[in-house]
Amino acid sequence: MRTVVGVARWIGSRVGRVTRRPPPEPVARVRPLAAGRRPLLSDRLGEQRRGGARLDQVNGTTCGSAVLIALAAWADPAEMQHLDGEEAATASGSGVAAGAQAGVTIGFGARYDARQKEVHRQSTRFWPQALGTTPWGMVGWLRRHVPAAGPYRVRLVDDVSAADVDDVLGQAGAALAAGRPVPLLVGSLVPRHYVLALGVLDDGRWRVYEPTSGQIRALDLRLVRERRLASVLGFDRLHAALLPA
Repeated sequence: MRTVVGVARWIGSRVGRVTRRPPPEPVARVRPLAAGRRPLLSDRLGEQRRGGARLDQVNGTTCGSAVLIALAAWADPAEMQHLDGEEAATASGSGVAAGAQAGVTIGFGARYDARQKEVHRQSTRFWPQALGTTPWGMVGWLRRHVPAAGPYRVRLVDDVSAADVDDVLGQAGAALAAGRPVPLLVGSLVPRHYVLALGVLDDGRWRVYEPTSGQIRALDLRLVRERRLASVLGFDRLHAALLPA
């Protein structure tokens, strides 16, 4: 059975055939980033922690916000300066010597949770916050708040179509190979949860940040094609990918 997003994709593909819509542009190559960046997430698999705090979503509706913060930290050093408390330390003139040396000042967990709630408000301006963040709210937030990440576009997925799944995995894989993280929207028959694909392991599996657990997990792409993602990402079906435009 098609998901609700799959139905929308199926209808859109037929409308596109009738109107002869031009194909999307290839994934952009990774753009140079500002110097001195410190990504929030590490390269290793497993639980992610910083400043004594687990890097998980603060509540049941902020998975998208956690993904956006990780993407913002990847692209812009200012995001990590804010989370690590360096802005406040500089403004107060305290220096916070011990914390500055470690790269994290006291209170990281509180700042991280507050930042998720702030991003959630900003990315749901025209949508009920209780329903989480739409894919268009995600790309709009990146455009307004993290231009250094480059523009992203929403790519809906009909996951009962092998051709459509192969196409989106190919585009997402090209983005990852170019160094661009790719947010993914998964769910059941309806979209439910955001995760962030970060890169490709030597064996071809993807490194994916899963914000409910605060872990980076290895994703075998066969599970996407078989619609059995729940063991890794919490839900079985792929609904959308946010691709570099």
